[in-house]
Amino acid sequence: MKKILVFYGSYGGGHLSAAKSIENHIKNNYPDIEIKLVDCIEYINKHLNKLLADSYNEAAKKAPLAWKTAYHLSNVGLTSKAVTTSNKIFSIKLNKLLQDFEPDLIISTHPFGTQMCGVLKKKGKINCKLATILTDFHIHGQWLVFHEYCDYFFVSNNQMKSDMIENGVDQNKIYVSGIPVSDKFQQNFNKEEICKEFDLNPNEQVVLFFAGRRIRLRK
Repeated sequence: MKKILVFYGSYGGGHLSAAKSIENHIKNNYPDIEIKLVDCIEYINKHLNKLLADSYNEAAKKAPLAWKTAYHLSNVGLTSKAVTTSNKIFSIKLNKLLQDFEPDLIISTHPFGTQMCGVLKKKGKINCKLATILTDFHIHGQWLVFHEYCDYFFVSNNQMKSDMIENGVDQNKIYVSGIPVSDKFQQNFNKEEICKEFDLNPNEQVVLFFAGRRIRLRK
């Protein structure tokens, strides 16, 4: 039986949602494949994961400009190097999981998972295929660290592919696929029943907002 290991990060929501969508699709369509989902940061250190998750949630809610600044700092410079150095160290512990599970394919929906696996491939610790699902709409430098050791990149749009090629990524590794979404989006629903449930006028246009955190709307 083939094995697939999917790495994600729980904070932010999108990484986990994409991972679950992949898991559901494989379980429903490929019963001969064993798939396992792992929060790569939680696996490395539960306390670190809680710190990062709490920091992200608080910054996104109370200080979005501060989060924006931190996001850009992690793209280049000393902060970026510090993140990469940390992932090199964390890969030592992640290797134990990989040696125990022995996956045929690793799929990562978080840049930290890709980096740690890239380090291990560079050192010859693992030799399975590595695929990265970029759960974003533009390129951040953390996704491209150790890109030489990633076999496949799946991106949401053509501009991302062009930007990655400019940054030295082999164009034959990049696939414009969109971001994985839940099978629920393929279901058919009764419009009248939905409008009645949410007290909406079926004769008026309805705008649906998607967000990573809970938002409160007022009429």
